[in-house]
Amino acid sequence: MAGEDLVELKFRLADGTDIGPTKHTPDTTVASLKEKILAQWPKDKENCPKTIQDVKLINAGKILENNKTLAESTLPVGELPGGVITMHLVLRLPLSDKNNEKQQDDSPKKSSCSCTIL
Repeated sequence: MAGEDLVELKFRLADGTDIGPTKHTPDTTVASLKEKILAQWPKDKENCPKTIQDVKLINAGKILENNKTLAESTLPVGELPGGVITMHLVLRLPLSDKNNEKQQDDSPKKSSCSCTIL
């Protein structure tokens, strides 16, 4: 495949650091992009996604679907010769068990009431 057909992407994390840029073909799926991101995840980051379900990719204000290709995700393929497309990467990490237990412990206290008869 010719180098012109490749799309150069970088992924911006919430703290402003980037992963990439890397080159991909237009028929690359979003799920395979996420797998590559997990493999390249910076070791010094505090929160690390475990699966591709923990990662959301956003381009031009749209969350990209795992089963779609870059071409189907309406990326401006070929419109930016030599340009790099920046996608935003958002983590969706599960809450820790301690937080869930604390929320469950707090909720009965908030909804409880008491009455005193004089």
